Amino acid sequence: MKAPLEGVIVVALEVAVAAPFATRQLADLGARVLKVERPGEGDFARHYDSAMGGTSAFFVWANRGKQSIELDLKDPGDRGAFDRLVAGADVFVQNLSPAAARRAGILADQLRERLPGLIACDVSGYGLGGPRTDDKAYDLAVQAEGGAVALTGTAEQACKVGFSVADISAAMYAFSSILAALYRRQATGAGASIEVSMLECVAEWTAAPTYAAVGTGLVPPRSGHRHTMIAPYGMYPMSNGELVMVAVQSNRDWADFAAHVLQDPDLVADPRFADNSDRIANIDELEAILDEVFASVPPEELMARLRAGRVAHSFVRDPLALWRHDQLIARDRFMEVATPTGKAEMYKPPFNLSDTAAPTAAVPAVGEHDADLISELESRAERRQASEL
Repeated sequence: MKAPLEGVIVVALEVAVAAPFATRQLADLGARVLKVERPGEGDFARHYDSAMGGTSAFFVWANRGKQSIELDLKDPGDRGAFDRLVAGADVFVQNLSPAAARRAGILADQLRERLPGLIACDVSGYGLGGPRTDDKAYDLAVQAEGGAVALTGTAEQACKVGFSVADISAAMYAFSSILAALYRRQATGAGASIEVSMLECVAEWTAAPTYAAVGTGLVPPRSGHRHTMIAPYGMYPMSNGELVMVAVQSNRDWADFAAHVLQDPDLVADPRFADNSDRIANIDELEAILDEVFASVPPEELMARLRAGRVAHSFVRDPLALWRHDQLIARDRFMEVATPTGKAEMYKPPFNLSDTAAPTAAVPAVGEHDADLISELESRAERRQASEL
């Protein structure tokens, strides 16, 4: 069976992470993604490091399965080629600054004035309009503006989330919006203008604690090892010093945890811990009991108690430990990719759609596909224009 997006052509003028990670999902599902890069240097994310076979880990992660073309939009000849490429595409994605995109005439609404059937997606830090529109917006800046940093860390020290959460959230909203627009276009023939703001995406992801703060007038305190709104739910040291995460999300879970893990069923009737709000209000007393038990029980026995009570639990794994995770190995979740500088191993995409072939396992060199792409997309645009006459 063919891939779900086979036959869909995507042109992307993209750098760094947010837009490239969105279009990589489209490539994984079978779309043909044509990445437009600056002549010579290409996407600056190519040069962050050389960890994956000589190529940047960020670039390989966000750009496998694509094709690359070198174009300078300030050069009249290249700009003409670019316009013909976009005219032959189904989807266009860009993440230039709003001011630069507007000057270049490539904002979604600008393109769709002459290409109404195009699905065009703008990805920016703060969105079009408003006082922050033209501010530079990298992942950490938007994590800070969007509430993620204020909610992460300890009471003494706020911290960034340890991965590119602002970029990734924007990428996934761009990806899902493009899928929705493609589905609608099948029924109506209409294109779409899509605008994705990294700030708005992070604000959506931090919305639950924001709503709680607005409703109570209190900002949730940071407590790096535990959940601020559910208890007990966090990371705790065992007697050997290793951390284990436990999650108790309901009163039934609490009864099982008290009986099987803490081995004190009387705690269920203790008014300090009767329901989740009580357990949060008395979290220090609750954790003192938990810490005493966890410190006194051998790890093997503690694991047996957690399993007996069917209490959700897990270990805190660093990236190297995750790469060797027995569940990932058992499920064969790895694939080899070719990069411009060698070979590298990556995770397979997590879509797991039945009867769908594996994604293209190659990362393009800068401008690797120039000549063929331009002629192919020009022909496609001509056929499309002829059909619309």
